[in-house]
Amino acid sequence: MSLAGVMEFGRLYYDFIAIINKNSSDAVSRLAPKGMKIYLIVRLNIAFFDLFEILKASTCGTSCRVIEPANKKEIMKTKIKALILSAVEKAIAKNALTPSNISGIEVEVPKVGAHGDFSTNTAMVMAASQKMPPRKIAEALIANLDDDGEIIAKTEIAGPGFINFFVKTSAWVPLLREVHEKGTQYGASDIGKGHKIQVEFVSSNPTGPLHVGHGRGAAVGDSVGNILAFCGYDVQKEYYINDSGRQIRTLGMSVFLRYQEILGAAVAFPEECYQGDYIKDIALGLAKEKGRALLEMDENEAVGICARHAADLIIGGIREDLSTFGVFFDEWFSEQSLYDSGKVDSVIQAFKASGAIYEKEGAQWFRTTDYGDEKDRVVVRKNGQTTYFASDIAYHQDKYDRGFETVIDVWGADHHGYIPRVTASVEASGYRKEQFGVILVQLVNLLRGGEPVAMSTRAGEFVTLNDVIQEVGRDAARFIFLTRHYESPLDFDLELAKKKTNDNPVYYVQYVHARISSIIEKGREKGIQSGACEDAVLAKLTQPEEIALIKAMNRYPETIRLSAENMEPHRVTYFLMTLASAFHSYYNKHRVLADDPDLAQARLLLVLAVKTIIRNGLTLLGVSAPEKM
Repeated sequence: MSLAGVMEFGRLYYDFIAIINKNSSDAVSRLAPKGMKIYLIVRLNIAFFDLFEILKASTCGTSCRVIEPANKKEIMKTKIKALILSAVEKAIAKNALTPSNISGIEVEVPKVGAHGDFSTNTAMVMAASQKMPPRKIAEALIANLDDDGEIIAKTEIAGPGFINFFVKTSAWVPLLREVHEKGTQYGASDIGKGHKIQVEFVSSNPTGPLHVGHGRGAAVGDSVGNILAFCGYDVQKEYYINDSGRQIRTLGMSVFLRYQEILGAAVAFPEECYQGDYIKDIALGLAKEKGRALLEMDENEAVGICARHAADLIIGGIREDLSTFGVFFDEWFSEQSLYDSGKVDSVIQAFKASGAIYEKEGAQWFRTTDYGDEKDRVVVRKNGQTTYFASDIAYHQDKYDRGFETVIDVWGADHHGYIPRVTASVEASGYRKEQFGVILVQLVNLLRGGEPVAMSTRAGEFVTLNDVIQEVGRDAARFIFLTRHYESPLDFDLELAKKKTNDNPVYYVQYVHARISSIIEKGREKGIQSGACEDAVLAKLTQPEEIALIKAMNRYPETIRLSAENMEPHRVTYFLMTLASAFHSYYNKHRVLADDPDLAQARLLLVLAVKTIIRNGLTLLGVSAPEKM
């Protein structure tokens, strides 16, 4: 069922409930007395929301949203939401409230700590159907909040009717046990179990080295794949090699002309050819290997040899650069293979047979406007040559033919206009547009000490990804690429990335891991070890900074879920910086290896949990977690 289908089911359901509530003498009233009617409606509400979550979990939105798991008992927020739903049910049973639409209920962490640990909008959501002020609804809910003092220390009604929850200190501490029990799997889930998804990224034309922009796309795509896999998805990472078409011909001609120059010929080098020094290097290698042999061939044949040779060398360099960057692909897919296998011609013929492709002015056009595109697109030119779009249609159809339920493409921001036409091809191939998603990665503004670094791909003066890695290191490059949402431009300062200070975000986070490793080692030297997570030991953790650390760690599973749901790895980066900040605040005020053995043990358990989560998060981002710095 599609997400739209789920929502339609919800609308129909609530229409049904409204009819029942309005006509109390009808069906339900005949089946049961009034009290039973209320009970049935409330239970039906709760059952619906359970079903709604299940149905959502089987769908994927336009941006391929991954849905939260049904079982998240480790998250305090879930416990609070359960208390709220129970309070609604009890208030209705007591006639304090009437059966109501409770969709849209949210439980959030307030931005201001004074507003509690959690806050809910339940009263405002219910106000319209209850026809009473939200604050009155909030009072009814609080009066029916059955916590028995287990979690909630106090509640407050704020503003127009928000309910703020303050969680007891003692309720937070046991969560440390879960971190230690799950270890490297803390934050993992099975929400994607059984769902096969492909993430295709980088896919740079093999006409030159990878630049800084490619590096950001690589970091985003690789991290998204890691996070999805951590959430149970069957993930394949793929690189699409554009080894066919005009740009490869241009590459071959560029190398052939430089080859002729090296051998003493005077040639005019067109502006549209690739200008970088790497072209000269490739041509020099060919001259050493082939001598003057290419000059004796037909030009088309010679250019073809140059093109294949150059593309192979460049792809080899791309593989090496990505390996250095910690990026590895499950599949390197050749565009040329789509032509060799007849896939491109096959899909064109199929689309012609279905009426999706028509002829006009000697060319063949795909009716992309039928699927929301602004205009139809050419797939075969007047001269009989296919366009890049034709092979893209075949490529995406091939992805689904290989069994992927969802396909995610990571593109540069300049490809924004390409989304509607590829989406159209997915739909025309018989798949739902919800099965296709695109991540658009904005540009990187490279700086040095705050001053822009000039970049020009045409003139061959660009800064390559390898240049950046060699200067600042893989960890700094990957982490900084992921510090902002990929839809926002990123300023990357090379000098800042090299600093070993708290101004450098990756150093700030990694230092916490190394610091805790040092504390553990000092503890061993003193005969102090963490031991088991016993209640009596954990009860020693009462300081505000200790509880703040635990609260921060408790948000990690949800951070991972939301990062997968929205395909936003920067959420993990931001979380790690926030957790590092909480640790620094704690460490500056309290001595971990305290004189009290039980307190020292408890604090070691606390910082060990921090270390575990930082290592887990950095691993998902493809960044190392050093023991020493």
